[in-house]
Amino acid sequence: MLPVASELQHISPRLSIWHTYDRTAKAELFSTAVITEKGTVVIDPIALTESADQELNDLGRIAVIILTNVNHVRAAISFRDRYAAPIFATAELISDVPEAQALTDGMIIHELRMIAIDGAAPGELALHDPRDGGTVIIGDALINFDPYGFTFLPRKYCLNQKVMIRCLRHLLDLEFRRLLFAHGTPITTRAHASLQSLLDEAQ
Repeated sequence: MLPVASELQHISPRLSIWHTYDRTAKAELFSTAVITEKGTVVIDPIALTESADQELNDLGRIAVIILTNVNHVRAAISFRDRYAAPIFATAELISDVPEAQALTDGMIIHELRMIAIDGAAPGELALHDPRDGGTVIIGDALINFDPYGFTFLPRKYCLNQKVMIRCLRHLLDLEFRRLLFAHGTPITTRAHASLQSLLDEAQ
């Protein structure tokens, strides 16, 4: 049975998240909704209760679903079927998700730029929203939960952690003050400086 979240948390007028604990994966799962001029972009969706689902709908039409790596199909197919919203994913996921459309590095979808993060989980990517000081939304390459805190995806889960860290350095070329995760509590202020410090420690 898929995990279900019971409420939304509004990070800003254009950003909302929801999360719940998955006993099977033994991890807290987070999903993000980004409000754009063309509709709501849902990232790595997990299922919602009826009341929370209505709250999500109240934010605007769900236009696109984006998956950040092969491990994050979650409730994407049920979201697609319910809202007639296309799923976008990298090539590693296309064969596993019927009718998914291909994502590539640098592609822009509804104001969000896709950034490939090689070396993490297969198909890993981050998304950059330049509005309101900037937001980066990331799959598994970065985590922020106890007992680890804000850190890199552990080496045992990476295809190549050194390559992943090198790719993460490219995020510092972007302007952002918020960092949202598929696993962990968002960093809503000074996120760029926090990532800079983490990467400096890895040198």
